[in-house]
Amino acid sequence: MSVEKLFLSNSLKEFQGIKKLGDLTMKQLSYEELVWQPSSESNSIAIIVKHLSGNMISRWTDFLTLDGEKTWRNRDQEFEGTYSSKEEMLAAWEKGWDVVFSAIQNLKEDDILKTITIRGEAHFVLQAIHRQISHYGYHIGQIVYVGKQVKNEQFTSLSIPRGQSEQYLNEKLKNVKHT
Repeated sequence: MSVEKLFLSNSLKEFQGIKKLGDLTMKQLSYEELVWQPSSESNSIAIIVKHLSGNMISRWTDFLTLDGEKTWRNRDQEFEGTYSSKEEMLAAWEKGWDVVFSAIQNLKEDDILKTITIRGEAHFVLQAIHRQISHYGYHIGQIVYVGKQVKNEQFTSLSIPRGQSEQYLNEKLKNVKHT
């Protein structure tokens, strides 16, 4: 497998993993919890989703040919108002991710070193993908953090629960086949 193909495959897996963290967090929350703001200067999960969806649709639509900051995007409006229901918010979430996944899946190995622009700044495709993995990971981390604040002890861990690292590792090692 070429390095380029491996990079694209791994990037898709990274995006899928990031999305899964958001999915598993939001699944635990009611609409009221999704629109809750930790403070007046903080964003609710719903607002973060609105921003991410707007960013995803802008960045990944016509990814190789148009600037990632589309003229029709109004970034400031992404931080205003909210959705009328959890279902509406999740539909926007899925729409954004569908654009990301479609764009990544349509990239070819020789696209990796092509130059695209984001806000007029040149990026290799490879750089742009890393930029978005970092950006989405940052915001999904916020979603998980707010979800933990809301649910507190009722939050279902998305990784190894506290105090269970040794048990987890022992189970993993027990299942490893020695050759």
